[in-house]
Amino acid sequence: MARYLLLRLADAIPTILLVLTLVFIAMRILPGDPALAALGDNALPEQIAEFRERMGLNVPLWQQYLNFMGGVFTLDLGSSLLKNTPVITLIAQNLPYTIELTLVAMAMGIVAGIPLGVIAATNRNKLPDNGVRVFSLIGYAIPDFYLGALLLITFSLNLGWFPINGAGEGFVDRLYHVFLPALTLAFVKAAFLGRLTRTSLLEVFGKDYIRTARAKGARENRVIYRHGLRNALLPITTGLGLSLLSTLSGSVAIELVFNRPGIGRLLISAIAERDYAVIQGGVLVFAMFVVLINLLMDLVYVVVDPRVKVQ
Repeated sequence: MARYLLLRLADAIPTILLVLTLVFIAMRILPGDPALAALGDNALPEQIAEFRERMGLNVPLWQQYLNFMGGVFTLDLGSSLLKNTPVITLIAQNLPYTIELTLVAMAMGIVAGIPLGVIAATNRNKLPDNGVRVFSLIGYAIPDFYLGALLLITFSLNLGWFPINGAGEGFVDRLYHVFLPALTLAFVKAAFLGRLTRTSLLEVFGKDYIRTARAKGARENRVIYRHGLRNALLPITTGLGLSLLSTLSGSVAIELVFNRPGIGRLLISAIAERDYAVIQGGVLVFAMFVVLINLLMDLVYVVVDPRVKVQ
């Protein structure tokens, strides 16, 4: 298992380096001067020159790239060009809110989606199945930021049941603040997982061992959950990994809609302000999450299905 983990990590390193390189290049070829963005159009040439020297923007690009990569390996991502705050500090302040939103949304999506898929599969072509399929279709069709705006207008502005912005203080208050944004993301995840669970279970229900179990008089609940759902977990696990990645990326828009702190909101603000260091740090965080989630899914495959080889 240790060798398996090392191999997967070794495969991920080139991907992270490529992503960081592309972001570095993209930030340098886009129009605009970060010094002017930070100091304003009325800044004196001496102030601009001093700022560029202080932030390391006056050295050749290859040297900026080496400085950036060296900082990544030493966890020194530099300082924000505008806030003059270490990027690591900004990430540490905002990352817990993004993780909180992602985990709560995923939990809500799993709790709703998988049971809906089981209900649909065990009632094929009946009213519950049709209802789940319509729900899945709506979930696929509606953009999460649009749904979030609708929920915000309805339950926060009009009814006043939930807060309009912020993340709250304390465990209960934070759950109260995160509920509506998480529900927005969970709606789409539940639709996806419900459809995937239904499809996987229907495929498993057609197997010979399911017919054998029923012929031997096994209870239907045992057939559904022990023989059916258990053997349908591999594609569902794949779907959970994809859903977790999409939830993480979807949190960017939701943090903006609900005016929540988080890495997504920090990254969007940095892009608007051409804050190189923060953009690169934010992308690094998202890239690391993608690698870790893919690695986690690889490990789950081994646990769920021992036939998957650990090489």
